[in-house]
Amino acid sequence: MNLDKLDNKNYAIYCARHYANPTCVSMDEFYSDLRRVKYIKKLVTRYIQTGDLKERLILNHLIILNNVFGPELLVKMIFLKMRTQLRYIKPFLIMLNILPEVVYNVGNETHVITDDIPMDQKTVEALRKI
Repeated sequence: MNLDKLDNKNYAIYCARHYANPTCVSMDEFYSDLRRVKYIKKLVTRYIQTGDLKERLILNHLIILNNVFGPELLVKMIFLKMRTQLRYIKPFLIMLNILPEVVYNVGNETHVITDDIPMDQKTVEALRKI
């Protein structure tokens, strides 16, 4: 198993290796933090379907993930689990100043150039108001 590459097969192990939460006392807390990516994906899906963007809630989840996993892994997690929704999440990553120019070794891709990903303008406008 190549632990430099993040994919669905090694997702939990890869994330556990990089988990840095000194207050964590159980595996339940680790998995609770890991589920935040799923919550973000649900919030973005709801936004796509209804137009209701919960930008502050998404930001809160991203900040917590950034604190416990670090920016590099957070971006990899997002790119792996939300590949089809990157145009909606990219503005958040830019706002938090954690989006690199290139994301390496995620899923089946060796690298993704982030400038090639378009951004949803409604999301950008909502974040500018914060």
